[in-house]
Amino acid sequence: VQLQASGGGLAQPGGSLRLSCEGSGFNMDSVGMGWFRQAPGKEREGISCISSRGDSFYRDSVKGRFTISRENAKNTVTLQMNNLRPEDTAVYYCATPVTFCTQYYPYRKQNYDYVGQGTLVTVSS
Repeated sequence: VQLQASGGGLAQPGGSLRLSCEGSGFNMDSVGMGWFRQAPGKEREGISCISSRGDSFYRDSVKGRFTISRENAKNTVTLQMNNLRPEDTAVYYCATPVTFCTQYYPYRKQNYDYVGQGTLVTVSS
């Protein structure tokens, strides 16, 4: 099983980026998937999850700005990030499985079997 995250880069405040997480070795649509991030000197924080049924949940600070979705034909989960803020600067990781994808996901410590390599998002003018 492997997860390959991509799509990070430099964006201006108010700009957008689209992160992708491509899975191999397993069927991504049968498990819950999550994104978390870690900024320098800060603890890891959950961002969003999507269940195998397609239910999605978000951290309060990204609600209305970020959207998680599945592209099952490509075995990929994406995170569309709009209206980016400097405080969104972090390394973003995709991970699985998310056994309980609920509104509590972003705020509870998660244990994952598989984590992608991370992609750096920098929001700066």
